[in-house]
Amino acid sequence: MTDWYDDDSFWETFQNYMFDPRRLGLAVAEVDQMIALLGLQSGAGVLDLCSGIGRHSIEFARRGFKVTGVDRTLPYLDQARASASKENLEIEFVRSDMREFSRPAAFEAALNFFTAFGYFENPADDARVARNLFDSLKPGGRLIVDMNGKEIMARKFRERDWGTREDGAIVLEERRVLDGWKRVESRWTWIRGSERRSSTLVVRLYSGVELESLLREVGFREVSLYGSLSATPYDQNAQRLVAVATK
Repeated sequence: MTDWYDDDSFWETFQNYMFDPRRLGLAVAEVDQMIALLGLQSGAGVLDLCSGIGRHSIEFARRGFKVTGVDRTLPYLDQARASASKENLEIEFVRSDMREFSRPAAFEAALNFFTAFGYFENPADDARVARNLFDSLKPGGRLIVDMNGKEIMARKFRERDWGTREDGAIVLEERRVLDGWKRVESRWTWIRGSERRSSTLVVRLYSGVELESLLREVGFREVSLYGSLSATPYDQNAQRLVAVATK
């Protein structure tokens, strides 16, 4: 049986739900904030791991960064390449599983954004991804990871939500907590007229302490946790779990 993250039909069906116009419009501000958090200078090498359709890769490239975007979904990479080509941006896009991609000491910065972490049943695979990110950074390089932290998920947990897309489709999300808050299962159902498509996602949840511990275990010497890209505290008001780790 194909794991949900290796199912191309999932990424195709829910692309416009995950990357709606509002979210795409946030890329400029998000890159502003990431540059500030990472202390980056234009021209630095940036690894965008799980780059998707390239919204952050393209914005970094517009600002003069040398960008490598890595994703496993070929249609997303094709879209990203086409978008970059329209703007005459030189971006390297690589098709690879995040557990496999490693380019030793090649980048000043790396990002793993929008809960693109914790996909795998075996937690050792998450450690492998974190180690690949560590290895791919130059000494002193910095990583930013953005996810829905366990504390945030527990605070705002809802068993079901639904939303309407611009094309008239409805997406229903149904959730349940697994294994004593180790993981969360989400069943996404896309509905338009008589058409219906469903996928079930399972993602490992990380608390702030657990994510910091993992990053330190693979070698990062400093880890700071924030509740948003604006560097607000990771406390009871946090909106996201954002970790900035230094090699």
